[in-house]
Amino acid sequence: MIRICFVCHGNICRSPMAEFVMKSLVKEKGMEKSFFITSRATHTDEIWGDVGNPIYPPAQNELEKHNIPFGDKRAQLLENSDGDKYDYFIGMDSENIRYMTKILGIKNRDKIYKLMSFAGFDESVSDPWYTRDFDRAYNDIYIGCKALFEEVTK
Repeated sequence: MIRICFVCHGNICRSPMAEFVMKSLVKEKGMEKSFFITSRATHTDEIWGDVGNPIYPPAQNELEKHNIPFGDKRAQLLENSDGDKYDYFIGMDSENIRYMTKILGIKNRDKIYKLMSFAGFDESVSDPWYTRDFDRAYNDIYIGCKALFEEVTK
């Protein structure tokens, strides 16, 4: 079982989009039983008490545009205890990589990657929270997830 956790700041835009894009790629190949895929936040901005906000509506619209189901996903916080639960922690940008390393600790740093690095880029996934360009973010995520899938299934 390959266990992947996608991570961004609030877990309402990029990381849940990546979670469901990756689940879609895995399903296309009939490999659902070989993967466990989820997503988390590095900050509590979108989590009130124990209840996280749902995927941001424009991110939902982008997933729907590409016929990718997403269910009732709600923001969840990345915790130190997650370090032992996953093989890969995939961050959307350098800032989140720093927070992921802080949260997960030095012992898990070999499990932490930036998504676009799998596609051969040192760039961040475009942040639609600021740009409002959800199409561009989706394209970055799709390219990164496709390359990640190819890497972990070699």
